[in-house]
Amino acid sequence: MQEHHQRPGAGHGVVPRQPELTDAEYQTIANFVHKESGINLLDGKKELVRARLSKRINQLNFKDFKTYFKYVMGDTTGDELVFLLDALATNLTSFWREPQHFEFMAKEFLPDLEKRRKRPGGGGPRLRIWSAACSSGEEPYTIAMVVLEKSPYFGNGGDFRILATDLSTKVLNIAKKGQYGPESVKNIPPQTLRAFLSKVPHEQMRGGDMWRVNESVRRLISFRRFNLMDPLPIKHPMDLIFCRNVMIYFDRETISQLIAKFHKILDMGGYLFIGHSESLSGLKHSFKYVAPCVYRKVPEQAA
Repeated sequence: MQEHHQRPGAGHGVVPRQPELTDAEYQTIANFVHKESGINLLDGKKELVRARLSKRINQLNFKDFKTYFKYVMGDTTGDELVFLLDALATNLTSFWREPQHFEFMAKEFLPDLEKRRKRPGGGGPRLRIWSAACSSGEEPYTIAMVVLEKSPYFGNGGDFRILATDLSTKVLNIAKKGQYGPESVKNIPPQTLRAFLSKVPHEQMRGGDMWRVNESVRRLISFRRFNLMDPLPIKHPMDLIFCRNVMIYFDRETISQLIAKFHKILDMGGYLFIGHSESLSGLKHSFKYVAPCVYRKVPEQAA
């Protein structure tokens, strides 16, 4: 008798279950995910994969991981691949996370760049920043607010834009909306909160009001889905790249390839910020170490 598989939304009313994930199936999925996204699932993450994908297997009314993976490979639209990567990507973020980076922006990066831009032929008030794993948007919105508050040269009428990308369509939809609950906005300084966010009328969460990032901030940011393993879609050089707490999921070879991409797309004198649990130590790269988690593109002889 032929099996009939239902599209998403099927299987409601079925008791939730977690199908068996054999070592061979896990290896196949892990290798596939690494090839497609750079994410390394080979270090004891079998139960994580099983738990997160079991929900989807039940939703689609498939009997096992083998059948589901076959479905992923046969989906010519690519939609199920996106869903699989969404399910396995880890997205933890907050406003003003790792605040030393934003202090560095305010005290070192922005004043130095303004000085260079004001020189003859320096390019004027042009500023391009890439949030390379923006998750649900808190990072690029924080970046925008820091620039608007601390650097009128770029923020008030300057040519200032942020590219914010992520692998997960799920978190990008949250980011585009720019709406956050009381727990999410608690790290935003009160004065900044009042200046750049507004309470959402008649919408309350347990513990307080919902807040939405103002249009004056949202319009500065372009949110796009992008896989860091793909060729860069960026034509013009960046002044600053945030890629924080992402490379911890990559192996050394993948990190080296990614760092080379970042170096290529950064303007001379531009900066790369990585996460507090990450380091380029021991990797071959062309950046100059500036401070913990801060690296700069400088002429070769100065590196």
